[in-house]
Amino acid sequence: MFESGQPRIFALPPGADFPAELVRGLRERLAGSPPEAMANVQLFVNTQRMRRRITEIFAASGPGLLPQIRLITDLDTEAALEGIPPAVSPLRRRLELTRLIAHLLDAAPDLAPRAALYDLADSLATLMDEMQGEGVPPEAIAALDVSNHSAHWTRTQQFLSIVQPFFGTDEAPDPEARQRRTVEALAARWAVAPAEGPVIVAGSTGSRGTTLRFMQAVAALPQGALVLPGYDFDLPVPVWEGMSDALTAEDHSQFRFRRMMDVLGFQPTDVMRWTATRAPNPARNALVSLSLRPAPVTDQWLSEGQGLKDLAKTTAELTLIEAESPRDEALAVALILRKAVEDGRTAALITPDRNLTRRVTAALDRWGLVPDDSAGRPLALSAPGRLLRHVARILGEKLSGEALLTILKHPLAASGGDRGSHLRLTRDLELHLRRYGPPFPDSTMLRHWAEARNDPLAEPWAAWISEFLGLAERTCGGPLSSVLSQHLAITETVSRGPWGMDTGELWREAAGEAASTQIAALQAEADAGGDLALHDYRNLFEAILNRGDVRDEVLGHPGLMIWGTLEARVQGADLVVLGGLNDGIWPQLPPPDPWLNRKMRKDAALLLPERRIGLAAHDYQQAIAAGEVFLTRARRDADAETVPSRWLNRLTNLLDGLPEAGGQAGLVDMRARGRTWLALARRLERPETQVPSAPRPAPRPPVTARPKELALTRISTLIRDPYAIYARYILRLHKLDPLHRESDARLRGSVLHKILERFVKDRTTETPEAAVSRLVTLAAEVLEAEVPWPAARVLWLARISRAANFFISHDGADGGVPVSLEQRGRIKLEPMDFELFGTPDRIDLLPDGRLHILDYKTGTPPTKRQQEQFDKQLLLAAAMAERGAFGEIGPAEVARITYVGLGTNPKLETTALTPADLGKVWEDLHRLIQRYQRRDTGYTARRAVFASRFPGDYDHLARFGEWDMTDAATPEDVG
Repeated sequence: MFESGQPRIFALPPGADFPAELVRGLRERLAGSPPEAMANVQLFVNTQRMRRRITEIFAASGPGLLPQIRLITDLDTEAALEGIPPAVSPLRRRLELTRLIAHLLDAAPDLAPRAALYDLADSLATLMDEMQGEGVPPEAIAALDVSNHSAHWTRTQQFLSIVQPFFGTDEAPDPEARQRRTVEALAARWAVAPAEGPVIVAGSTGSRGTTLRFMQAVAALPQGALVLPGYDFDLPVPVWEGMSDALTAEDHSQFRFRRMMDVLGFQPTDVMRWTATRAPNPARNALVSLSLRPAPVTDQWLSEGQGLKDLAKTTAELTLIEAESPRDEALAVALILRKAVEDGRTAALITPDRNLTRRVTAALDRWGLVPDDSAGRPLALSAPGRLLRHVARILGEKLSGEALLTILKHPLAASGGDRGSHLRLTRDLELHLRRYGPPFPDSTMLRHWAEARNDPLAEPWAAWISEFLGLAERTCGGPLSSVLSQHLAITETVSRGPWGMDTGELWREAAGEAASTQIAALQAEADAGGDLALHDYRNLFEAILNRGDVRDEVLGHPGLMIWGTLEARVQGADLVVLGGLNDGIWPQLPPPDPWLNRKMRKDAALLLPERRIGLAAHDYQQAIAAGEVFLTRARRDADAETVPSRWLNRLTNLLDGLPEAGGQAGLVDMRARGRTWLALARRLERPETQVPSAPRPAPRPPVTARPKELALTRISTLIRDPYAIYARYILRLHKLDPLHRESDARLRGSVLHKILERFVKDRTTETPEAAVSRLVTLAAEVLEAEVPWPAARVLWLARISRAANFFISHDGADGGVPVSLEQRGRIKLEPMDFELFGTPDRIDLLPDGRLHILDYKTGTPPTKRQQEQFDKQLLLAAAMAERGAFGEIGPAEVARITYVGLGTNPKLETTALTPADLGKVWEDLHRLIQRYQRRDTGYTARRAVFASRFPGDYDHLARFGEWDMTDAATPEDVG
């Protein structure tokens, strides 16, 4: 098949349909040979997708024999012949390393957070694989000179010596170590007895040491050959020769080929074209090649750039889309792909950004288009994955109401039968927990709740909840296999429900099967995990789950693909979109390496972090060489402005610097075409008819529907935000109680009132010191009974302790004696059909027979001016007291009112009263109520709120935001 004496190094240029051209070249070289000659060819490729595509191309040309198509990593047959034992499971190795790293973190907790336990084990296993693949023994790491480095690297170097027993083992080698041994044995065997028939390695760049060693062995065979993907035939020889230093050239797209040349002993001129087929756009390939020149020779832009001609024509099939947001980018890409489908063309989105692919997939769904997504979706985000993670978080914990309802509302909860009844009971339980609590429901509370309901299903349903709650609370740390079994038992109980017979829908469908496979692998290797605390188990389990994918059994559109960057070399699309071209996405930032820094890696002959950037650059160079290409990026993400990908930056800068060659004009046209697609995306989002903005509401309900009574505290609301009175008392819409109760101002005020009520009731003649001590003791008792949050109890007790001296020094200083504590009063406003009621915190009888009304505040008391205009609670309470609204106290003159502020800065706000003052307040109240008992008075939204950002419970109903505070109200009759 190949002539002897030649290097037999072949390549295809960027942009070539690599699988199709590979098959074409095979057929051309075997033309005239018997049919069995093709079956005698051993063809090694690097991905399953490549193998499938090659098989499809052969099958499309009619019946015939196929070559032996294998993966480079699939050398099990050769390993068995050499007596090399099977490799250890990667998961098992990582669990073993997890135990070692847990001991390290126990000894040096500042090395990393325990949440990163499995991530550290994964990175260490990756480092071991790299060492074995590159042929670097642990002794090389131990011999590194770290005297000039920080103590961290010294400690890391010592720790790496712990993993030395994993190297060189014959019982269960790591996969990379097994591959390396197999390749070395195969090379030794081929040196004595070369393989019969052609052996071809196609599509690999030799970026890993083991793969490069295998390619070296194949190249040495009499009928061995290499077919390189995306080889830059436009790169001058001096540039090839200048890429000898990895520190300056590792991130170049062609550096791997230069490294291969050094190992195999060939020159750039030795590389021959596999077929005569040219790239779709050779001129564009030359432009991109020049833009990617290594940094030391970027000055070649000035010299070689002058040789580029008619760049406007060269870039005619390039479109640059610079969207303002990721959403705009995704919509534009979706429109491009839809247009390609309508035109009967195949299209592919190539990007490493999974967020972008999910947005594009969602946008395509509106037209019923389902792309063939090679990556699937994350297992952790699937329904089974989410349920498993929710249950993992409650193990050994006292379950809050919020966490309980999160599990009960999960789509797989009680999926074993009668899910409708389950959802109905879940809704009723949620309303109960919102209104009455407790914050941490238990089996006793659930039993009483179920018994109080007239529902035969409630008791078995509550017993089912109590069952898995009890299992979760009793779970404790221990062997990984034991904790995992308990975790799965609880999850299956949740999925089965109270009326199911099996595990419900948990392990069904594609997501359930993927989760089952991942869990089965963990169960098989769990004995290697050792003992784990529950927090370590949760972190480990979620880390393992995050590495799983779900591939739904949905037949995607045959002409619509979403590929990762590695699949850029599996060309075959008429139109290609390169999405997410921002630095940090493409190329991605190198992951942090907690074990070796850059210099240590170079000294140990390991790969530098720039290797990933160089591989990504090679993928980019191949993808941008397709026929029609769209380059897309978003100027901003959720956090800040983004930085264009370094390759896109180089390309635009090069074009902008070549105006005579048409570069500037070409760049302008590229952006203009991109703006056209962005305009279409904006039109897609724009409604056909413009919905008018809502006016500022001022509903006018019938007088008969208006409230006939209000509390003292609601008069301020009626003045400031009348719409809230309308929504609550006329529409009867009440704010939903929070599910997750917090230590908010409302609870703080309630607790303070209880403390002071008990203190004042039991007050006797005592010293100030004794009074302070008793107040603090009472506060501690009430906080313990009423506040379930330890941190809040400590904080509030400290605040009360600070304010205690202030309160004792002023309490009763005027000789007043409490005659009413939290006593409700009510009075009718004659001649109107309206009543006012309220419950002042405290009313004191002064020695002169007059009254003193007090109100306790945990925040800042209202000022006198605020009391005059808005906060009339105590002023109205005083007017009620003078008219005998508080029972046994009888009509009595009120001398003063006082707001007692017991917040961070304790303060008294006292107002002396006269009959004229209270008469005016009472008349103002009558005028206010009379106004709202007329049909022509509307309940204006946010009429006079304290601040423009003041949050209202009914702002969403009033559609605040579609109007602002400067808009006039629009009265409208309702009801």
